[in-house]
Amino acid sequence: MTPHFTNEELACKCGCGMLPKPEFMAKIEKLRVAYGMPLKVTSAARCPDHNAKVSGTGRVGPHTTGRAIDFAVERAQAHLLAKLAFEQGFTGVGFQQKGTGRFIHIDDLIDGRPAVWSY
Repeated sequence: MTPHFTNEELACKCGCGMLPKPEFMAKIEKLRVAYGMPLKVTSAARCPDHNAKVSGTGRVGPHTTGRAIDFAVERAQAHLLAKLAFEQGFTGVGFQQKGTGRFIHIDDLIDGRPAVWSY
């Protein structure tokens, strides 16, 4: 889908084939270039059915819009990625930075944004 991210890693994990919006991924690609290091996608697009299984937001939520992505990053790298995301105009940033499975969520939604939260 972009020079640094494949359709396979971005598609809904249920196998339905849902992908993030191309214009969102163009912004994520710019973020990745500014970050300058590989980013491991842990979740991107999610269809409503899959989202209901894995998220407290049920059949709706940022990932169901095709305008949200989660990356496995921690500590100083999470700080840098969040800083760059804010500088590039992303409007939603969520942090899970305790225990195992640390990640950062990034989106560019406008309803109820800007927002920052922790999991």
